[in-house]
Amino acid sequence: METDLDQQVYQELMDARHDPAHACGVARTLQVLDGKWTTLIVRELLAGPLRFTELRSALDDVSAKTLTDRLRALEHQGILTRTIHAEIPPRVVYELTEQGQSLQVVLHAMLRWGRAHPA
Repeated sequence: METDLDQQVYQELMDARHDPAHACGVARTLQVLDGKWTTLIVRELLAGPLRFTELRSALDDVSAKTLTDRLRALEHQGILTRTIHAEIPPRVVYELTEQGQSLQVVLHAMLRWGRAHPA
């Protein structure tokens, strides 16, 4: 049974097809969550701040270069912050910003869809 909300969501998605690529919310979200590792980095940081080595351990197969590139891109987009603590050796911690935290609902929708449609 289709609800008014279902119809509203459908209409919003159909209207977005006519937005320029830079204005479309779907395109913007895909731009931010570009690729497997980026989405999984955000997933890990939803649990709280992590150091580079902790992130790398949580993401088994990611190379150091790929992780560094993805972290830099997310920082540039305002999704996470990188804090260097003045210790010896220096400690670098990555943490989601408020904008990054708002991706929780997106990842939750992906989780629910993935569970409902296993490969």
